[in-house]
Amino acid sequence: MHPHRDMEIITYILQGALTHKDSMGNGSIIHPGDGQRMSAGTGVRHSEANPSTKDPVHLLQIWILPDRHGHQPGYEQKSFPEDEKRGRLRLIASPDGGEGSVTIHQDAKLYVSLLSPGQQVKHDLSKGRFSWLQVAKGAIELSGNILEQGDGAATDERKLVITATAESEILLFDLA
Repeated sequence: MHPHRDMEIITYILQGALTHKDSMGNGSIIHPGDGQRMSAGTGVRHSEANPSTKDPVHLLQIWILPDRHGHQPGYEQKSFPEDEKRGRLRLIASPDGGEGSVTIHQDAKLYVSLLSPGQQVKHDLSKGRFSWLQVAKGAIELSGNILEQGDGAATDERKLVITATAESEILLFDLA
């Protein structure tokens, strides 16, 4: 167990599984496609571990500063099936829990998409917002630039067009 405070922590599993336990009494196993949010708030202790002795775990863990200090600690985990992400942007984290997403204490939205080669998704950014695109798997084209697994890009372009050049999984952050 180790401590955190005043942080929104989103864990997204790409492969394998991750066991989570915390001082709020939560215990779960996070699987591929699951979105887990832990609001550290005024303070929480937790542990994470790969429950398998033979299968690796591959995950992305996103840390976002909350809109203010001192929120009550909280935990939420939801499954986002492949068919809800295939060929479209699926909202998985937002400030209001919209569309069945996990709720975070920040003016940010996190979308995930699974794309086949040639598939395209589009996203319009409101004035004053910007985006961060993270390529978790595969390769995509954004504004004439090729991004591959592990690459990320920030932009304030109002109309984003993301085209897969290989079987891909992306995370798109719409940020204030």
